[in-house]
Amino acid sequence: MKTNTKDQTSRRGFIGNVATGAAAIGLATLTGSLQSLKANPLLSHAELNDAEDVFRNLKGKHRIVYDVPQAVGIFPFAWSRVFLLTNMATGTPEKDNNVVVVLRHTGIPYAFEDRLWEKYNFAEFFKVQTDQKPLTRNPFWKPAKGTYKLPGFGEVAIGINELQDSGVQFVVCSAAITVYSAAYAEKFKMDAATVKKDWEAGLLPGVTVVPSGVWALGRAQENKCAYVFTA
Repeated sequence: MKTNTKDQTSRRGFIGNVATGAAAIGLATLTGSLQSLKANPLLSHAELNDAEDVFRNLKGKHRIVYDVPQAVGIFPFAWSRVFLLTNMATGTPEKDNNVVVVLRHTGIPYAFEDRLWEKYNFAEFFKVQTDQKPLTRNPFWKPAKGTYKLPGFGEVAIGINELQDSGVQFVVCSAAITVYSAAYAEKFKMDAATVKKDWEAGLLPGVTVVPSGVWALGRAQENKCAYVFTA
């Protein structure tokens, strides 16, 4: 049987990323956190309805979902804006496009307010890729005008709040919140329920909590969203 070398390479890369993530947080800590996930309901009935509505209401002519499993900096936000700009340039008004950004795994810190970034040192804990050192705030929540520029495009409005104003929807993985808040609590000898409650209280306005990131990616593709991986 012929072996697909490209598939083998991709599989090795995925396994390597998982191993790296486990090592960064601590394998024992992560394993204990998964037990917390099993013991706790992910969403209330009302929250689940809100999550379903995000995808039921996708009616745009062009639809895309960005998968953000790592805190990779500018890409999820820049590509969301470029999708809108280039569809507008080719005849589809901004309001007739749908963009969903799924923040999952170690990409979840972008869903939280500045207070949590400073209090829990999210930049270090989640290994956020950034040139801004030290980073004590969410770099994509209400950035100062002119913060982000793309060669050939100039200044671009890619703050989460600016993208939300253009109809982009952000969702965040409840499973990851449960696992990583418990991992943080275990690492720093804190109460897991208290940390999780604090993280949930610090979600950005307009960000919808979904049962899991992979759940959201499935729903998005069931509702005719093209898939783009951003890590």
